[in-house]
Amino acid sequence: MSLRNKCVDTVRVLSAEAIQRAKSGHPGICLGAAPIGFEVFADFLKFNSANPKWDNRDRFVLSAGHGSMLLYSLLHLFGYDVTKEDLKNFRQLNSRTPGHPELGKTDGVETSTGPLGQGIGNAVGFALAEAHLAAIFNRPDFPVVDHYTYVLCGEGCLEEGLGYEACSFAGTQKLGKLILLYDKNNITIEGDTATNFNEDIATRFIAQGWQVIRVPDANDMNVLKTAIERAKSDLTRPSIIICTTKIGYGCPLEGSEKVHGAPMGEENLQKLKDRLNWTEEPFDVPEDVKEYCRAIAEEKSLDEENWNKLFENYSNIYPELADKYKKYMSGYELDYNELFSKFDFSSPEATRASGGKILNEIATRTPNLLSGSADLAPSTLTGLKCSGAFTPENREGRNIQFGIREHAMAAICNGIQVHGGLRIVCSTFFSFSDYMKGGIRMSALMKAPVIYVMTHDSIGVGEDGPTHQPMEQLIALRSIPDIKVFRPCDGKETVAAYVSAFAGTVPTVLVLSRQNLNQYANSGIKAITGGYVLEDCKGTPDVILMGTGSEVDLCAAAKKALEYEGIKARVVSMLCLEEFENQTEEYQESVLPKSVKARVCVEAASHFAWYKYSRDYGEVIAMHSFGTSAPAKVAFEHFGFTVDNVVEKAKLSLSNSKKK
Repeated sequence: MSLRNKCVDTVRVLSAEAIQRAKSGHPGICLGAAPIGFEVFADFLKFNSANPKWDNRDRFVLSAGHGSMLLYSLLHLFGYDVTKEDLKNFRQLNSRTPGHPELGKTDGVETSTGPLGQGIGNAVGFALAEAHLAAIFNRPDFPVVDHYTYVLCGEGCLEEGLGYEACSFAGTQKLGKLILLYDKNNITIEGDTATNFNEDIATRFIAQGWQVIRVPDANDMNVLKTAIERAKSDLTRPSIIICTTKIGYGCPLEGSEKVHGAPMGEENLQKLKDRLNWTEEPFDVPEDVKEYCRAIAEEKSLDEENWNKLFENYSNIYPELADKYKKYMSGYELDYNELFSKFDFSSPEATRASGGKILNEIATRTPNLLSGSADLAPSTLTGLKCSGAFTPENREGRNIQFGIREHAMAAICNGIQVHGGLRIVCSTFFSFSDYMKGGIRMSALMKAPVIYVMTHDSIGVGEDGPTHQPMEQLIALRSIPDIKVFRPCDGKETVAAYVSAFAGTVPTVLVLSRQNLNQYANSGIKAITGGYVLEDCKGTPDVILMGTGSEVDLCAAAKKALEYEGIKARVVSMLCLEEFENQTEEYQESVLPKSVKARVCVEAASHFAWYKYSRDYGEVIAMHSFGTSAPAKVAFEHFGFTVDNVVEKAKLSLSNSKKK
């Protein structure tokens, strides 16, 4: 047996041992795809395991995230901070080797994967970010941005619609430094894929503009090496290498779905070791394998040393570009007052229109900002006027035309954001956020501060009807941990929302109106707190009226009507519940004093978020059904979003609070 084959078997055994010890995991892909992973790491991947975040490293994405032990075993062999104890603690509480790869948990993991197809989308984002940064910074003889993205997937990733969307986009954009290694074993959880996935993958990818390369037997690493070299040599299009493998290679369950998602059992593990002539103690790595992989890792660390020298010379010849590069990587900050001074919010305006102006002003201050949409930039108003579109002919373009691919857009944006050096905004209509929910959830899991702009925010969409009128989307996104959802009521609040988004370390959703909204004298930077007193009364209020977005205007008008009848009202703009909940108890009490029991919450969306704030005697004016096709004003009136109804509910709440 060659030493390289012994290395591959080491990956197989370590993976199988960890899965068996955990009594949980997916050994099939680890055994079958081990040669693919080892070949990429040993002969192609550019990395420094002592500095896993080196800017110009190649990226390896395990889109088939259920095969996480394959990745952890490779990281362990090549000197990353993944220890034997980490392998033993696979899938255990507080382990650095969780069940699926998680960004920030494990040294060398580039992105969180597991939901199939997400990793492909992330990888496309990595490749796009590399292409854009290379166009900005590279100069003759100074390729300071020059790296590849390798992604390993299986049938599941290609069956998911997200995989289609992302690969179609990558082919259109001719992202030649993207290499997809397809672990083709024709098995998924339910068995042979012949019953549900028998299309001609090669023809499909040719049609999408990809180079297609076949490896008939992935265990032949010489053929694998030649295939990857061929993929790297064609920079005019992305490449897919279709690698034929056997799931569970080497164990008695080889070729069966039974080895996909469950430990193989102690008896089968021993039979695997016997077939591979494996005699090491559990979790031990043979000395010759250890030394071989260590030598490879040490040699690869020189890539960073050479890059550092290159960048030093680059800095001497192109000092302004070098400084700009460093600024891209460290990030830009926004000052609310300075930004706000650029605008005149004196007339009614849709927050999508305000948002478009704000975003374009931000783009002049943050040159590393990209903006894209799912074919809706003319409606979401998120196009950057200072730049053209990102295309194969114009890699410096800062506007990304994702096409009608919402789910892929979210996954690709996660990759762009996680890559480093860039900030990304993407947009669509709010009702279509359902299509991209999986990607938004992954943003939150990774704490990737992608900025999502969702316009056409309510039944105010009007005649397009319930298919385009979001109702449950606000509560759905608010229910995701580690995310901020802003629904501003005017231009100044929209500025505050953008400032919060750019300063934050988690994703932010800006939910903006189609229809014009009034501007408020007392709105502004206070909106960063998520909830604040927009309009107040003298002394303690009798009733608190709180709302978001366009419904704040109803609260403000109702306040005037109530005061005419001698009822003191406070208007609270609650544009971001998550940020309000992050404030101190003292601050929350100052805005919503518990002593004021009469309250009315108004929002043209699902009612579920508001009972915490309405409390025992409050009233909630919200949606309990889908919308309807009608002019916006008519739709609002039909569902009770009127000043008269707010006033009536305020009086009812006040009456009920006094009965106790």
